[in-house]
Amino acid sequence: MGKSLVIVESKAKAETINKYLGRGYTVKASMGHVRDLPKTGDPIDVENGFAPTYVTIRGKSKVLKDLRAAAKTADTVYLASDLDREGEAIAWHIAELLKLSPEKRKRVVFNEITKNAILEAMEHPREIDMRKVNAQQARRILDRLVGYGVSPVLWKTIYYGLSAGRVQSVALRLICEREDDIDAFDPVEFWTIDGVFETDDGNTVEARLERIDGQKVEMTIGEGNAARAITESLEGESFKVSDLTKREKRLQPNAPFITSTLQREASNRLRFSSKKTMVLAQQLYEGLPIEGENVGLITYMRTDSTRMSDEAVAASRSYIFEHFGEEYLEPKERRFKTKKGAQDAHEAIRPTAIDRTPESLKDQLSADQFRLYQLIWRRFVATQMQRALYENTSVTISTGAYDFRASGSVVRFAGWTAVYPHVRKDVKELPALEVDDPMKAVSVTPNQRFTKPPPRYSEATLIKELEAQGIGRPSTYASIVDTLKKRRYVLLEKRSFMPTELGRTVWRLLAKAFPHIFEVEFTATMESELDRIESGDDDWVAVLDDFYRPFQKRLDEVEGQIKELKGGLIKETEEVCEKCGSMMVEKWGRNGRFLACSTYPKCKFTKPVEGEELPEFDITCEKCGGKMKVKHGRFGEFLGCSNYPECKHTMAIPTGVSCPEENCSGVLVKRRSKKGRTFYGCSEYPKCGFAIWDKPVPKACPSCEASFMVEKKPKGGDKELVCLECGERVTPETETSADEPQ
Repeated sequence: MGKSLVIVESKAKAETINKYLGRGYTVKASMGHVRDLPKTGDPIDVENGFAPTYVTIRGKSKVLKDLRAAAKTADTVYLASDLDREGEAIAWHIAELLKLSPEKRKRVVFNEITKNAILEAMEHPREIDMRKVNAQQARRILDRLVGYGVSPVLWKTIYYGLSAGRVQSVALRLICEREDDIDAFDPVEFWTIDGVFETDDGNTVEARLERIDGQKVEMTIGEGNAARAITESLEGESFKVSDLTKREKRLQPNAPFITSTLQREASNRLRFSSKKTMVLAQQLYEGLPIEGENVGLITYMRTDSTRMSDEAVAASRSYIFEHFGEEYLEPKERRFKTKKGAQDAHEAIRPTAIDRTPESLKDQLSADQFRLYQLIWRRFVATQMQRALYENTSVTISTGAYDFRASGSVVRFAGWTAVYPHVRKDVKELPALEVDDPMKAVSVTPNQRFTKPPPRYSEATLIKELEAQGIGRPSTYASIVDTLKKRRYVLLEKRSFMPTELGRTVWRLLAKAFPHIFEVEFTATMESELDRIESGDDDWVAVLDDFYRPFQKRLDEVEGQIKELKGGLIKETEEVCEKCGSMMVEKWGRNGRFLACSTYPKCKFTKPVEGEELPEFDITCEKCGGKMKVKHGRFGEFLGCSNYPECKHTMAIPTGVSCPEENCSGVLVKRRSKKGRTFYGCSEYPKCGFAIWDKPVPKACPSCEASFMVEKKPKGGDKELVCLECGERVTPETETSADEPQ
């Protein structure tokens, strides 16, 4: 047997797989993508089949040198990057850069990082799937064309540095249009009559007036006088149970997790962001040290399929029979239909071994890893359990023409909810009642209510909407959401997305300049086209050509409308110019929103906009004593004196980390050395000379409780947080990028 090289994406995965394959195999990691489109220049030759020019990603030269050396001495090179389009593209890029012949290279994929799965995959290698590669190339080029084409329009009309991503902008559209609906909503007043009734043995029932003379009264009592008149007419009346209905309801378990449902459920139940969920899921998939050995705990976490392997289903059924009993086991294997349009490339997200229960691993996982693994494990086991049985009861309490109604529910058989608790809101258990039982009115109260506007999107509901509309794919949801937050187009208010003034302005401009490109239906159609490229039903060059020609034509048209678009962003205000008495208007400039005299350039007076949605810092200008405010500049945000232009003092935005020197009240800020190298120094310089090269992060050390850690990224390694006091190392949430340009 000759020597074999296996190339995976991550270092953690490489170490695990190396143990499983044993002698004769060398396993190395590419650390993700090794080449990409350059950030500058024009790397796409649109006139020659959209041929891309790729460059090696900065920092990957050493990785590639190591891979080339290992490949030279290997008889066979197994390209074992991830299962999705990105993974297929990584395999192709590596094969191209290492100049691997078709005879020497083999493509393998691991649905789970377990010994059996890896050995099985190695027995069934295949060729690189160029349809997947071309689908990934098409998406990458499409995003580049849109991002690098549209973003300059934002720079010329709002300010430099903004970005408009192909899919990100459609998600922003959904959030902004929902906010428009909320702003336009006109609440309607209505009244309810709520009663508390008591049985002879002292049990109480809360019920609401439902009918008068057999007619429903929901939202028909429009004002307080009518409500109070009804309440007064019920004083002293005798009530009884006039109707009692009991119905049996059987509740089926949900399908095993796919990427979108995992993100939504982790958001709802665990309050995890989609980004955090995917970071933790990646760790569980790649493997964690369990009893001295690195073990992959779940299957691949980027999937849109609810398919489950026969072995996994059989194992879960055996576990249920042994630990819960036969009455909890669904008689026949339960399978779930994968939604229409899904790629169905790999299984649902499930534990790699049912007997690795969450409780048995609790001491070996972090708190968040445990919670997410528990969610995945329980959801999968529940799929093969009996339906939950509820008894729903509805009771009507009446007097004369007035009928009050209450409902309740009792669990008769827990079924699958014994392992995966079902979240049921506002469900009450009613006391034992019979028809004609007398009821005493303890209180009957009129309550004023108003109709509510549509709710803002949470992370969970936004991902659900994106999936329902066919926008993006499982691997992109987390980066879409994260990008909107990082660019301050949206804020999270009580776990719901609220667009900032900047976000709404960006969307208004995009809607006016590119109404077709950022339509929900158009974006969903483009996703379908990418799927058709992967299935071999469409040619990737033809798809790009069909998109690019009208897109470029529209870009040329918009270039001639810049002045008009910029003028459309000017808002009239009731502010009066302090210098000439003319009315002020609100404009956008390179530092964000500001107020300017409407007679400009005759009068050049400007002032900040009150209530700007930017972070505030309690820092005073060291030159004039004015308040330092966040402003936008060519190279991002910075702190500038509020007395500008009289005072032009600026400084870097604090990192959120206090200076560790004793008796120093300064904070650490980002600075540049004379040679242009970034470092972090105390804001009280030159009084305090504390400085470090590594970026400080406001996270306390879990070991020695030092007030901050620093961010390091070893060459060829993953980013990590390191304590300067005790040397403790922590893996942070990894950063992801979504849309061009950065």
